[in-house]
Amino acid sequence: MPDIRKHRGAHPEDTKLFAPDRLPGLRRAVSELSWLLTRDYSIKGALKLVGDRHALTERQRFAVSRAACSDHSKERRNATRIEIETVRGRDVIVDGFNLIITVEAALSGGVLLLGRDGCIRDLSSVHGSYRAVNETEQALQLIGDELGAWEPNSVAWVLDQPVSNSGRLAERIRDLALEHKWEWRVDTFFNPDREIISSRRVVISSDGPLLDHVDQWVNAARHLIEKGVDAPWLIDLS
Repeated sequence: MPDIRKHRGAHPEDTKLFAPDRLPGLRRAVSELSWLLTRDYSIKGALKLVGDRHALTERQRFAVSRAACSDHSKERRNATRIEIETVRGRDVIVDGFNLIITVEAALSGGVLLLGRDGCIRDLSSVHGSYRAVNETEQALQLIGDELGAWEPNSVAWVLDQPVSNSGRLAERIRDLALEHKWEWRVDTFFNPDREIISSRRVVISSDGPLLDHVDQWVNAARHLIEKGVDAPWLIDLS
C-alpha cells in the first residue's frame, strides 16, 4: 500500500501509550535497557527482556530503544558534542533524512523523545521510502534559516540513496539553497554513514550508532525544535 500520509504526526494510540501515567514505567524501562547495554547485552535480546518485563507494546519498545544507550555511548557522545556557537567558520555535514524527519515530526505534533544522551528523536520510520508531507517545506526553511545564522564555512547534505524519493528531496534542497543563495552541496550515497564518518566535518545528526563514531557533532535537532517549534510534544525519557 502506498504511503499517503500528509503529516508525520502522532499515531492514533500515542495519547494512550505515552499518557502521563505511563511515563514512569517507560523511564524505568529506559534505565534498565541502558544498564543491560552497558554490560554488552545485544539490543535485540535486552529490549525483549525489558519489554516483556514491563508489558510494553511494540511502539513503546521502539520508544524505549530510541531513548536508551549504554553509559559508554552516553559519555562518548557528551565528550564529542560541541556547542552551536563553535560551528562558525567550520565545515558541516548534515545527516539529511535524520534531521528533516525529526523536524517534520515536531512540526506535525508527533511524539518526540528526549534520550539519555540529550538528543531528541522521533518515532517516524520511512521503511526505505520517503514521502514529503505538509510540513516538509516549513522544516527545510527552518533548518536553512538556522544553518545560515550559524555561519559555517560550508554545508554538505547527505541522503540515503537506497531510500526512494531521495533524489527528489535532494533536488528540492538544492533548489531551496539556490533561492536563498545558501552555499550547500547535496549528495546521495548508498552508505551515507560511511561518508559522514570519513568526512571529518562537524556532524549534524541524532543517530545514536552514528554519533558513536564521529569526532565532533552538534545537537542541531534539539536546538531547532526548542527554538523554532511551538509547544512540541516532547517526552523526557532521559
